[in-house]
Amino acid sequence: MHEINWDDFMKVELRVGRVVGAEVFVQARKPAYVLQVDFGEELGVRKSSAQITHHYQPEDLVGRLVVAVVNFPRKQIGPLMSECLVTGFHDENGHVALCVPDKDVPLGTRLL
Repeated sequence: MHEINWDDFMKVELRVGRVVGAEVFVQARKPAYVLQVDFGEELGVRKSSAQITHHYQPEDLVGRLVVAVVNFPRKQIGPLMSECLVTGFHDENGHVALCVPDKDVPLGTRLL
C-alpha cells in the first residue's frame, strides 16, 4: 500500500450531496445511471455517471445522501459531461454499493 500524507488527503474534496434526479444512462457502454446530485448552495447540482444498477433502481436513489469527489476535472462520458465522482465499494461479486453517511448531514459537508 502506498502511504500518503495529510496534505495529499486534503487535496481530495469528498462532499455529501443528495440525489435529486436519477435516470438510466441509455448511451453508456456498461449499465449506468445519470445522477443529479445537490451539494448545497456553494457547489450546486452536479451530474455524474454511476455504474450502480445492480443494487439500486433510479426511483430508490432520489432523496438519498451520497459521498462524491467534487474537485476532479470534468470528464466526458459519451454524451454526458460528468461533474463529480460518486463513491462506493465493490461487494463480493464486484457490484458497487454506495458510500453514504449514516446520519443526515448538511449538503456540501466535507469529509474529514
